[in-house]
Amino acid sequence: MLEIDGSYHEGGGQILRTSVALSSVTGRPVRIINIRAKRCNPGLSAQHLTAIKALARLCSAGLSGAELGSTTVEFVPGKISGGKHDIDIGTAGAISLVLQTLTFPAVFCGKEMSFAIKGGTHVRWSPPMDYFTDIFCYFLKKIGIAINAEVKKCGFYPKGGGLVEVSIKPTEKLKKADFTERGKIQYAKTKSIASTGLRGARVAERQADAFEKAFNEKKVQAETSYVHSLSNSSHIFAGIFYENAALGAGALGERGKPAEKVGQEAAETLRKQTSSGACIDEWMADQIMPYLALSGGTVSVAKITSHTLTNIWVIEQFLGKIFHVNEKQKRISVLEPAKLRSKG
Repeated sequence: MLEIDGSYHEGGGQILRTSVALSSVTGRPVRIINIRAKRCNPGLSAQHLTAIKALARLCSAGLSGAELGSTTVEFVPGKISGGKHDIDIGTAGAISLVLQTLTFPAVFCGKEMSFAIKGGTHVRWSPPMDYFTDIFCYFLKKIGIAINAEVKKCGFYPKGGGLVEVSIKPTEKLKKADFTERGKIQYAKTKSIASTGLRGARVAERQADAFEKAFNEKKVQAETSYVHSLSNSSHIFAGIFYENAALGAGALGERGKPAEKVGQEAAETLRKQTSSGACIDEWMADQIMPYLALSGGTVSVAKITSHTLTNIWVIEQFLGKIFHVNEKQKRISVLEPAKLRSKG
């Protein structure tokens, strides 16, 4: 059984998510210790627990240590099955992070798979679902992976209550990743949302207007909407799209935080990513690594973060030394794609 130290480098929940996902597609049992050791509340949260239990059901895995607060988990995978799966996090835990665990195995299970997941769609410390649909799915489509994702209900902290439906078609062969040159800019877009209780204060419109003023890009396609939600909040997602690249950023509304500040924050964050000249922003950089390991190719990233280096380390525990990281040029390559030893 492979043992992964969850306190390595960045020491967050990503180590757990990547470890069990790779275990399921390689057929290699794994023990993860010191889970989230460098977080202020170590061990499994509701979101992590939901993800690994759902994956265990998907691949008939043996699972031990799967309890709230647990810092050690053993995962022994079986055969991955397709079909439809209903999942309820039970809190405002991030649906996008649960999908980070489930998407990779779903891609390689050989059958179409779909999920209906309840939880948080726009919450702190996690990618908003707009990022998943517009940026994550953009790059996976480029390398031959078909994912359809739709937010049916928005869920904010603390009550959650969001609903996302996702369908994933199986992929036998990936296209080689080549994300080093952006090409010409196509357009920029924003999705500014707010709970219906904030309509009177025009929160969604104010966020969008502040973004446009701060970002100063003539081709911005602005979309504003008000959504029914269990908790009042707001969010703005912004993305900029090129011929061969997409970069995204978001900002979450909070009590006492002016809508104009939310829009400005998103603009400043996205501007930082675009000024790098890279094809992939710093958040997509770590998320694409498991797929790059199997597709091969080279990507240019806005920043090589501790998240990215940690994910590379975890992947190489399963697949061997395959990545080349050029920190000076901010490029990451896989010259010889890894081969899966088993599909579960």
